[in-house]
Amino acid sequence: MPDPESIPEPTVAEKGIWGAIAYSTTDNRHGFFWGADKRDEAEDIALKHCNNADGKNCKVVTVFRNHRHWKDDDDSGFPYEHCAALSVGKPTAGGSSPWGAASEETRQKAEEKATNLCGGEGQECKIREWVCT
Repeated sequence: MPDPESIPEPTVAEKGIWGAIAYSTTDNRHGFFWGADKRDEAEDIALKHCNNADGKNCKVVTVFRNHRHWKDDDDSGFPYEHCAALSVGKPTAGGSSPWGAASEETRQKAEEKATNLCGGEGQECKIREWVCT
């Protein structure tokens, strides 16, 4: 059995519990995933869910993570923000919709930030998806 001190420290991308939201601006499709061990895993699965929802132009629009252990801080500057939200507004004459995506420490803060980025009540922005780890 290996000595626990000899096991390499996880890379920055592997610390914490990761989540992501993907969105397709061309057809307003989205997908999300939370609970991944790695950032890439969360992003890949969110994109897959967006594509499976018939999204034609899916892109990851926000990524977030939560502490797996309270000593997870890796001094990378990537915040532990626990929750994320996607807000989408009323489609314009051209067919596209204003949108905003954000992560924050709480669901309420993430929803508020995403809605503000979308354009708020003036753009008739509504939360389309939220997720917390």
